[in-house]
Amino acid sequence: MAARSVSPGVRLRLALRAERPLQVVGVTNAYAAILAGKCGFKALYLSGAGVANASYGVPAIGIPTLAHVLIDVRRITAITRLPLLVDADTGWESPRRTVREMVRAGAAGIHIEDQVEAKRCGHLADKKLVSTKEMVQRIKAAVAGRNDAAFVIMARTDALASEGLASGIERACRYRDAGADMIFAEALTELEQYRKFVGAVKIPVLANITEFGRTPLFTVKELRSAGVRMALYPLSAFRAMSAAALQVFRAIREHGTQKSMLWLMQTRAELYEMLGYKGRVQLRPTG
Repeated sequence: MAARSVSPGVRLRLALRAERPLQVVGVTNAYAAILAGKCGFKALYLSGAGVANASYGVPAIGIPTLAHVLIDVRRITAITRLPLLVDADTGWESPRRTVREMVRAGAAGIHIEDQVEAKRCGHLADKKLVSTKEMVQRIKAAVAGRNDAAFVIMARTDALASEGLASGIERACRYRDAGADMIFAEALTELEQYRKFVGAVKIPVLANITEFGRTPLFTVKELRSAGVRMALYPLSAFRAMSAAALQVFRAIREHGTQKSMLWLMQTRAELYEMLGYKGRVQLRPTG
């Protein structure tokens, strides 16, 4: 099969076979995607919180729309062939349309969740869920919108916090039966919980290894032992970049110069190397 004929969904599924668990790293813009690729990651992720925080300066409370997210999806998929998994919140008004637009934008897959429309971060308290029946309808609508059979539709369940492990597993099995290709088990706290999810659903399970949340920062070795197929790091780089930027801004404001912060910065030469600047300049037509 020619490289260009391989769809993003196929590339994500191939990456899943190549690495156990597949490390999926969050990027908030095209340049971050380049950096992740240089480090050897085989799959990328665009977080809804990342879009809200980085692109629009608002908290992750369901404010960005499908149109907002698609802007960042297109920018990232235009610069890399690494497969991109996208946070599609609750699927917005039409999960079917959401899938079609994501396929068109070059995404490899999406995940949709079983929270109500006015959603909350998965690691906060007081999350409210829709019924299993309503979530099943969301998944079926998403599947109906798929015009690439390899495009991944992942179902996220936030049920553990409010309904318990058994309910979360039961929901995940219903979501699988409705057509979900993979399961995003949110805010689990023990490896044994992942083992039970994996054993019950028998399709790939993703672990969200986000900082400062309910889930411990399990290693890939620990997750592999529990049968987890995907390890997600949704905002790790964004948090580090934000902390570094804040240090630089404060230093400039306080000292009137950035000299003390040069050690923290990527050099111009390093930036150009990452962007392939010399090759692009040499290929530019003249005359």
